[in-house]
Amino acid sequence: MRILPKCVVDALKKEYPMGTRVELIYMSDPYNKKLIPGCQGTVRLVDDMGTIHVSWDVGSSLGICYGVDKCRKI
Repeated sequence: MRILPKCVVDALKKEYPMGTRVELIYMSDPYNKKLIPGCQGTVRLVDDMGTIHVSWDVGSSLGICYGVDKCRKI
């Protein structure tokens, strides 16, 4: 488990508030079957570990792990 500094988590929460639309660039999860680069979704929340929780349009709810996975705001 990785621990992010509070200032980084706070910045993520500010950059990705609930309702922000995002597009997946990269996900490292080997068990991910639905999400491919280009998939879009809506941010539900950023938790205190810095994971960006997303409701993906394809039905997945996998979170974006900051520093490992990548997404961009759209």
